Amino acid sequence: MNAVNKARGTASDRLGNVVLRPVRGHHAFEGCVEQLATAIRLGAFSYGAALPPERELAERMGVSRATLREAIAGLRTAGMVRTTRGRGGGTVVSYRPAIPALGGSPGIADRREQLLDSLVYRRVVEPGACYVAAGRKLSATEKMLLTTSLAEVDAAEDPATHRQADSRLHLAIASVTASPMTIEAVTEVQACLHDMLQAIPVLEVNIDHSSRQHRAIVEAIIAGDATKARRAMEQHCDDTAALLRGLLG
Repeated sequence: MNAVNKARGTASDRLGNVVLRPVRGHHAFEGCVEQLATAIRLGAFSYGAALPPERELAERMGVSRATLREAIAGLRTAGMVRTTRGRGGGTVVSYRPAIPALGGSPGIADRREQLLDSLVYRRVVEPGACYVAAGRKLSATEKMLLTTSLAEVDAAEDPATHRQADSRLHLAIASVTASPMTIEAVTEVQACLHDMLQAIPVLEVNIDHSSRQHRAIVEAIIAGDATKARRAMEQHCDDTAALLRGLLG
């Protein structure tokens, strides 16, 4: 495995771990399915990635191994993972992201108000996450997570891969806040954003703008400039919101 792929694998492992959290409420099975499916759709666990060992995953999500097995079985039925038994076996992601505007987002019209409101929520949450991340003394590992995630967005070869890489970058930024509640909030808004972006075509001009904004955000966070990082993310959120409101009506 070369250095780039190794760094990518490490980044994906870290993101998969940080976006999963103890399931709350009495519906452990449904909560497990929701969290795992969201992590897979957003690319925290990308195509071909192995899920963590069963014991580790159950402990992280605060559920029994029996409940976890039922949730994974549900994901297998949905075609999102495949499982092999025996020595060297495990559960691997088989979900491939759909091409935006072709794969579609079922039921998006019925959720229009909720999804558009999530853009307001995002404008509060993600700039704040950047401010906090830039204000921390980041480790070399955290800085590498950011730069690797940014490079993956720029290197994406097709719209579907780009969409997942974009989500991973935003999750990476949330993860270096070291705030579980912030990570949960960013994961929530990215899930809503994913549904909306899947419903519109990929526009190259917008991709170019986003790439420059992503780079400015990451550079400001690594430089420790909290105000600049927050403002860059505010501009990024505003531009994306304008595009979505215009195209979704």
